[in-house]
This record gives sequence, C-alpha cells and structure tokens, in this order.
Amino acid sequence: MTKIGFRMLERTGAPVPRNVIDAFLSIGVAQASDCMGRLYGSQELTAIHGTNQRMAGTALTVKTRPGDNLLIHQAIASAQPGDIIVVDGGGCTANALVGELMLKQAQARGIAGFVIDGMVRDAEAFEREKFPCFARGLSHRGPFKDGPGELNVPVAVGGLVVQAGDVIIGDLDGLLSIPASHAAEVLAMAQATEASEQKRMTMIAAGTYQKPWLVPALAKLAEDYA
Repeated sequence: MTKIGFRMLERTGAPVPRNVIDAFLSIGVAQASDCMGRLYGSQELTAIHGTNQRMAGTALTVKTRPGDNLLIHQAIASAQPGDIIVVDGGGCTANALVGELMLKQAQARGIAGFVIDGMVRDAEAFEREKFPCFARGLSHRGPFKDGPGELNVPVAVGGLVVQAGDVIIGDLDGLLSIPASHAAEVLAMAQATEASEQKRMTMIAAGTYQKPWLVPALAKLAEDYA
C-alpha cells in the first residue's frame, strides 16, 4: 500500500483541451488574474529563463523533501507533452533541484516548463534554450536523490496553491493557477479584458480616452472626509 509521504498518484478529471491552453499564450497573467478576483497568483518566483516568453500548460505536481529531486526525475519520466512540472520544494535555498541535464530531458518529452519553489542552476542554459522556468533563485550546489516525495498531490509554490491538472500560466509579471473546471470561462473573460484594454490603448493614443469613474470616486472621498 502506498503511504502518505511517498505517493505517485494519477491525475483525475477531464483534461483541459489543448486549444484552450494554447490560447492562454496570448493572454497576460495580469489580465487573467483580474478575471479571478486578483486572488490566485504568485509573484514570489523569478523567471530564470530571462525572457518575456509566456508559459502555459497543465500542472503535474511534485512535493519533495527540501533539497531532494528524486521525484522530479520521476515526474519528467511520466509527464505528457504540454505538462508543466510544478514542484513544492519547501522554498529551500540550499540546493538546486533542476539544471541543464533535466532541462534537456524535459525538452525531449515536450514539457512546457518548470515551476520550482526552490532553487535551480545552469541559468545560462535556461536563457539560451528559452525554456520557461520559474524558481526562488539560483544555487550551484546540486541536489540529493533520496526521497521521499509525492506526485499529483496538492502543492503550494510561492504562496500559490496548485492542484494536479490545473492550467498554469506565467510571464514576467508572475504565475497564475487556473482550476481546470474554470479554464474556458477564465479564458473567455481574459480575452474580453485584453480586447477592452486594446480599445483603451487606441483611445489613449488618439487623445480621446476618458475615465468616467475618476470624478465620482474623488467626490465620494471628499464627502467622506468633509
């Protein structure tokens, strides 16, 4: 019997259609976050790949002992194309959990990125390959491979709770986890938000943009503080 602390579970529930996930690549994290009440994001992890390349994929979650990457290797071996490996490493800043060799293995399997609540190394490789990787930071010290750990359990990365199968999106503004059951809904709202913002950009450039909410907001404050 598999014991808690060493579980390799299967993801359950219907997967999010690929076209929905791919559509998030044209949506900013900020816009999608606004459509989720600004409650479900994280800004604590850094884009190690160092570019403005966006990331979108399905979460394959890993919970590992700080400084140990045994179960991350298993996650890469079992991942499907388009998955994002999301690792709760306890925020440990001592040992890197992934590096260039694991990056190459992930690329070969069609993995869409790493999210590591811990450290990574070989930053030049991530930047050169433009492989999306968000982490606490960098450490040259390698990991242990002793376990234990768990796959496809709920995890917390940078204050962001992630369930296996969630849609994960990331850009230079941060990360967002979208429950699979709400992915299409959030996408539609975020696309509408993007379109509205583009319209306002055009109006700003033309000098016709107005803020009808500004005067009432200031008037209410003036009344409250009178």
